Amino acid sequence: MILVTVGTEQFPFNRLMHWIELLLEHGLIDEEVVVQYGTCTELPSGTTVYRLLNEDRFRALIDRARLVISHCGEGSVLLLDRLAKPYLLVPRAARFQEHVDDHQVELAMALAQMGVPVGWTPADLVRFLVAPSHVSVSDLSQASAALLCRRLEERFGAMAGQSRCLPASPLAS
Repeated sequence: MILVTVGTEQFPFNRLMHWIELLLEHGLIDEEVVVQYGTCTELPSGTTVYRLLNEDRFRALIDRARLVISHCGEGSVLLLDRLAKPYLLVPRAARFQEHVDDHQVELAMALAQMGVPVGWTPADLVRFLVAPSHVSVSDLSQASAALLCRRLEERFGAMAGQSRCLPASPLAS
C-alpha cells in the first residue's frame, strides 16, 4: 500500500493529486493507494481517501504502507524520518498557489542535496515507486550539516547587515 499525505494546509495540493491520478491511469501504480487529502479539491479516482486522520489512524496507515509520498512540511519530514519508512517528499510551491511561500521548496532542495528522495516531477515518483530508498535525516553527518550551513550562507550571505530568521526543528527526538 502507498500512503499519500498532504497535511492540513489551507491551500489545496491538487498538483500532487494529478500526478497520482496520472500514474494510476497509466498502470504505473498497481497497488492500493490511500490518500489523506487535507483541502485538495481534486482526488485521484480508485483510491481510498480521508480528509483528515487522527494520529492513531495516521500512524497505523504509515505502519501498513510500503512507502509514503508526502508534502515537504518540516513536521512530516521529522515524523517520517523517525518511523524509518521509505518516503518521497513533494514540496508545495507558492507559484502553484499551494502555499504562502516557497519554504518547502527551499527545504526540499537542501534535503535533496543530502540524498533525501524528493519528487519534482511525476517521473521522480515513478523512479521512487520502482526503487524506494530511505535516507535518515537524523543520521546525516556533521559534514552534511556543514554543507547545509554553507548553502544557506551562499543563498542569504548577500544580505549582509540585515537580520535573518531561520526557523528550525530539532532533528533528533
